[in-house]
Amino acid sequence: MPPSQLKRLKASLREQGITGAQKSKKQKKQKNNDAPARAQKATALASIREASNPFDFKSLARPKKFAYTTNQPQDARKILGRPGVTKSKGEETRRKTLLPEMSKRNKVGGILDRRIGENDPSMSLDDRNMARFEREQQRKRGGNVFDLEEADDEVELTHGGMSLNFDENGAEDYDAASVSGSSEGGEDHFLKLKRARDEDEEEEAGEADKPERKKTKKEVMEEVIAKSKQHKYERQQLKEDDDELRETLDKDLPDVLAALRGHLTKNDAAPPKPIEKAPEGDFGMNPERAALLAGKDRDMADKEYDARVRQMLYDQRAKPTERTKTEEEKAKEEVERLKEQEEQRMRRMRGEPESEPEENTRVQEEDEDMRDDAAEFGFSNVQPGSRPEGVQDEDDFVMEDELVASDSEADVSDLSDDESVADDTMGMNDDDEEFLAHVLPEKAKPRATTKDTPGTKSVTASSKLAYTYPCPRSHAELLEVFREASSTDIPVIVQRIRALYHAGLAEDNKNKLADFACALVDHISYLSEREPVELTLIETLTRHIHSLSKSYPVQVATRFREHLKTLQSSNAPTPGNLTILTAIGSIYPTSDHFHQVVTPAITLMARWVGLSTPSSTKDVAIGAYICALCQQYQRLSKRYIPELVRYTILCLKSPHLTPELTKVHINNIFGLADLWSSTPAFIEIFTPFLAPLTSLRQTSSAQRLRILLQNARLHRRPQELHHHRPLPIKTSIPKFEESFDPNKHYDPDRERAEANKLQKEYKRERKGAMRELRKDANFIAREKLREKKDKDRKYEEKYKRLVAEIQGEEGREANAYEREKRARKRRG
Repeated sequence: MPPSQLKRLKASLREQGITGAQKSKKQKKQKNNDAPARAQKATALASIREASNPFDFKSLARPKKFAYTTNQPQDARKILGRPGVTKSKGEETRRKTLLPEMSKRNKVGGILDRRIGENDPSMSLDDRNMARFEREQQRKRGGNVFDLEEADDEVELTHGGMSLNFDENGAEDYDAASVSGSSEGGEDHFLKLKRARDEDEEEEAGEADKPERKKTKKEVMEEVIAKSKQHKYERQQLKEDDDELRETLDKDLPDVLAALRGHLTKNDAAPPKPIEKAPEGDFGMNPERAALLAGKDRDMADKEYDARVRQMLYDQRAKPTERTKTEEEKAKEEVERLKEQEEQRMRRMRGEPESEPEENTRVQEEDEDMRDDAAEFGFSNVQPGSRPEGVQDEDDFVMEDELVASDSEADVSDLSDDESVADDTMGMNDDDEEFLAHVLPEKAKPRATTKDTPGTKSVTASSKLAYTYPCPRSHAELLEVFREASSTDIPVIVQRIRALYHAGLAEDNKNKLADFACALVDHISYLSEREPVELTLIETLTRHIHSLSKSYPVQVATRFREHLKTLQSSNAPTPGNLTILTAIGSIYPTSDHFHQVVTPAITLMARWVGLSTPSSTKDVAIGAYICALCQQYQRLSKRYIPELVRYTILCLKSPHLTPELTKVHINNIFGLADLWSSTPAFIEIFTPFLAPLTSLRQTSSAQRLRILLQNARLHRRPQELHHHRPLPIKTSIPKFEESFDPNKHYDPDRERAEANKLQKEYKRERKGAMRELRKDANFIAREKLREKKDKDRKYEEKYKRLVAEIQGEEGREANAYEREKRARKRRG
């Protein structure tokens, strides 16, 4: 059985020589006087105390499982910490910091003594007073740092309220006039003169010996003013010299020019009259102005001067303009704009979300698509001269003088009340500029646009056309308006209606123009059903619809979708339906991944060519047109539509095929070949066309197609694995570290090592913070419990004291009552 704690303590004291045999008084006295012996004894007691209490130290409970070699020295009983000391220090720190905060919580006010040395017990009363005096002097000196009048920074000594400065110019502490008793002040005046004379002599004699003194603020300002005046005078002198030199050169200029020309003038001109100088006392007029007025009447000159002054009042002030860009900068901006628009189009084609607002992107796309709609979507080119120069859209049409009706013309018109109000407003001179600003180009002027320039023709109208028209809200009303108009007058009528009912002129005009745009959509479908078909008029109206769709996209798109629903239900395309499909391709972007109007249109065309079989020449013609239209739709996105291949092959094999339609279908085949030339399946797609072309004896077309297929085979590369560097085989040879330390981490990835290190540090700090919070909570709980116990103890003591007092008073009264009762019995 191991020895007890007491036995081990006694054995330790005996081994250190602290306890043992009894010593005499002389030996004890000698040992007490030996200082090294006392220190050795204290050290031994401390070591014994530490060894006797194993709970005061934190060490490993058992040795490590595996032995390893390290650079650091190892200790089997290595002390990792001192819990007792750490706990006592933490308790003391919390009593100094956390306990005052608890006592001051929910309390407002109080006095905080911040006097120097008040809470410092090491400072005496004299030291405190001296430190406070020094701080006060420092504050005074710091306040005079920016005082320009104060030249002396030293502390001024005083005695009895009098200054003790004994400088050369110091003032005496007495009044000479009071000493002499003279009321006239002669003695005082004499002393002042003597002092001034002495000062001047001292300045003249010892000016070189004295050090440079600091200039006052007044002297500095006087010097600055003097230098400023000197510079101003020098500038004036230079200006006068330049004026004199300029006048001299002006006088000699004719001779110099004549000498430069190589000959002198034959007739010497009379010398110019010298400018008469004004009298010396006359400062009212410039000599040059006096010379100008020499031959004029004074009243006429004054009137001319006043007129020029009034004219200057109406002159507009010059406004800063933007810097003129070079050709390189303009070209660079244009390239960047085109690149940005192409990126947006590609994102929309892939169906990716757009980063910019939808409205701005749609306007940019429409502006981009409107550049050459006629050439891109099968329309005939506009006849030269049908649109004025500078007019790029149907919104920018040229206004005629008769379009802006006068007051009398507006009164005679048969329009409704609202329309007459609009016409009266347009007829007012004050609102003409505001109205024309909405419908004319920015750089065009109202009157200048009405005149025909060379090479430019405005849209001329028949003299029978009215100047004002009601805005048609349906197709029936539109037909009523166009009833007596010819095909050449209809575009003019549309322009006038759009100008009369501009959205900025009345609140209800937006709804009217939206319905008018829908009526135009119905009208182009209606015109396609009539004979003969007026393609130029349809094209012009389509451009108007394109322009109106920018302002009213929802209404126009809804009307187009209604026509598509009609085509879906009938599945028999009419000329009106084909015109609607063509207009959709010219108005809306066809390369989008999904579009509310274009996507249904492509779906309907693909359904018809995919499910129909050509049973007549009409079907073959419709199929050729739809194939060409689909080709135009996919011009940018280049998506593959297999129904086109199927229907074209059926048409080439159909007995209803005519030579004209054969040429059209062959053109469609090669158009699709150009469109899908980059497709990997080009050979598989176009090989089936060889047999129909050969049977139709189209040798040139078949030979051309064979060449395309042969080139596609040459450019086709077989599939193969990716080419990459061979990966090395992993070896089992370990990597040795010469200075290996198991306490370190050897991660080859530096970022991962830093991340792990940061995460480990975060966990350590988090654990430490949670541990400190728990200790703070325990400390607060202990303090609250102690306060509660003290409060309960005081309450208990007070309660017992009060109960004792009450019981004492009741006992005294009861005893008095008993005595009184016994006394009465004895008396009775």
